[in-house]
Amino acid sequence: MKEFDFIRRYLQTDGDRDVVLGIGDDAAIVRPREGFDLCFSADMLLRDRHFFADVEPEDLAWKVLAVNISDMAAMGAIPRWVLLSAALPQLDDVWLERFCGSFFDLARKFGITLIGGDTTKGDMVFNVTIIGELPKGRALKRNAAAVGDDVWVSGHVGMAAAALNCRLKQCVLPDDVFAVCEQKLLRPEPRIELGLALLPVAHAAQDVSDGLAQDIGHILTASGVGAEIFADKLPSLSVLKDILPRSQWLSYTLAGGDDYELVFTASESCRESVLAAAERCGVPVTRIGKINGECRLKILDSDGRELKLHSSGFDHFG
Repeated sequence: MKEFDFIRRYLQTDGDRDVVLGIGDDAAIVRPREGFDLCFSADMLLRDRHFFADVEPEDLAWKVLAVNISDMAAMGAIPRWVLLSAALPQLDDVWLERFCGSFFDLARKFGITLIGGDTTKGDMVFNVTIIGELPKGRALKRNAAAVGDDVWVSGHVGMAAAALNCRLKQCVLPDDVFAVCEQKLLRPEPRIELGLALLPVAHAAQDVSDGLAQDIGHILTASGVGAEIFADKLPSLSVLKDILPRSQWLSYTLAGGDDYELVFTASESCRESVLAAAERCGVPVTRIGKINGECRLKILDSDGRELKLHSSGFDHFG
């Protein structure tokens, strides 16, 4: 199969009335709706850096797209269009059919249209640029946390890191626990509905990609504030806390990354509104700390003692 045969067979799609010109020309043209801002993000995934070489193509396609959708969720944006660029060692029909089938299944789930990208021969690199729409002037940003805000996180953290470290033989998990955690690693669930529901109530938000502590730190730096996080309130799969040594459990939940949950801040007066928004979306949220004026992050145990982390999260050049 040649490159343009691949594009015509697997990537060209129709059906979005706001796509003026899609795949097949030098550039795509989209027409945003009146009253909306456009929101852009991009993520790159490399074999042996962000995914294992033996990953199933369905799981790989899901994650390649899901991590980008998660960025839209963190902004409170509606994902609309994506560009996919891929470097592949060869054009294998069976592999491509499985990969593209999964990619478009997830795209349809969120109403996303593929409008372009690039392909070349190379060593399994994927880059997605995603474009979303936001009600004008209404984005959830990192720089809006206020002293006195509660700090919340959605879902569970630490499961993807536990699965990854089990694969790397850094810990041992029972088969059934590993299977549950691996699902979180391979197929994160972008919290789009929750991000939209939080637009009226949250102040600052960030998706948890590189580690909860590190990503909270981005909010604190952008907002010029500090925070206290209570380690025993961190939402995790309960069995992990029983199986793993406490230091390892803390490392996975606070610095493991690959969770793709939302961490966000909101006024104390909005607690009931936050819980109601989360319940409407069917996504659990947990209040894990408080924003203060100290301009640094403190992790506290149940006795109020500060815990020290050896790492706050993933370093792309580490």
